[in-house]
Amino acid sequence: MTNYLVTGGAGFIGSHLATRLVKDGHNVRVFDNLCTGALKNLEHIKDHVEFIQGDLRDLQAVEQAVKGTDIIFHQAALASVPRSIDHPLDTHEACVTGTVHVLDAARRLGVQRVVYAGSSSAYGNQKEMPKHEGQAPEVLSPYAAAKLAGELYCQSFANSYDLETVRIRYFNVFGPRQDPNSPYSAVIPLFASALLEGRRPMIYGDGTQSRDFTYVDNVVQANILASQADAEKVSGNVYNVACGSSLNLIDLLKFICDQLDKPYDPDFQPRRTGDVLHSWSDISAAQRDLGYEPVVDIKEGLRRTITWYEEYIKSESKTCLGGC
Repeated sequence: MTNYLVTGGAGFIGSHLATRLVKDGHNVRVFDNLCTGALKNLEHIKDHVEFIQGDLRDLQAVEQAVKGTDIIFHQAALASVPRSIDHPLDTHEACVTGTVHVLDAARRLGVQRVVYAGSSSAYGNQKEMPKHEGQAPEVLSPYAAAKLAGELYCQSFANSYDLETVRIRYFNVFGPRQDPNSPYSAVIPLFASALLEGRRPMIYGDGTQSRDFTYVDNVVQANILASQADAEKVSGNVYNVACGSSLNLIDLLKFICDQLDKPYDPDFQPRRTGDVLHSWSDISAAQRDLGYEPVVDIKEGLRRTITWYEEYIKSESKTCLGGC
């Protein structure tokens, strides 16, 4: 039986990945400092995972987590452009130093493969669409720079040591368990929570900026495929993971308003520093080498996500009524 480690496994994407691995019958260890993750995300599988609370910046803690594992899904990061603008050193330490710690522990302790969660922020505002892996990076924020640096370390370790690495560039992942309560939250949970709580959802910029929104189940599937693909074909490589389509923020908000039967009345705010204007992915490389295909399209993903947020807001309201 394969032993898996999911760094950041109590977070949004990591908890979905841990759930899938448990469902498939594997041994799963989760490493998380609970800075942005939460144990409630693992409540439904708590009896089937080994949880280690620790920080990526602590090499000894990372070594403890890595020891005895075969495959690492490195999901842990401070995943926010605005947060990186406010706190660039924290972002560097979590995303760069933390990644090097994982890779170094992996190569010394006999791990077979590390699957790295990269970011489409590496492409910046390049005009060529759709964005493909052959394009030169253009980083607009400390977060983008840090995630790209982690990618390059993965590539270098694959070339320098007996360690397989596969890099996946995520495009705007969304789904249940994505936290709507942080000032650095992503746009879909912010839109949904604002509408459900009777607030006007904020759009930074004019709303024409577009994204290749990707439901979390697609990302989980891509990670599993990346962990199993032929090393000679994929090790050291980078792959876009998305739906291969694009939706602007105005149309996104209108769809969510329609699903919730709420009026469309956005609060437009000035564009934020570091924000990418347009993002649309070419997923042909992942289709060719990983056998990847999106399993949930954006509209179905939004319906599932909105349903989850409706239940989430209701449960939070009940908690507060009981003594918030």
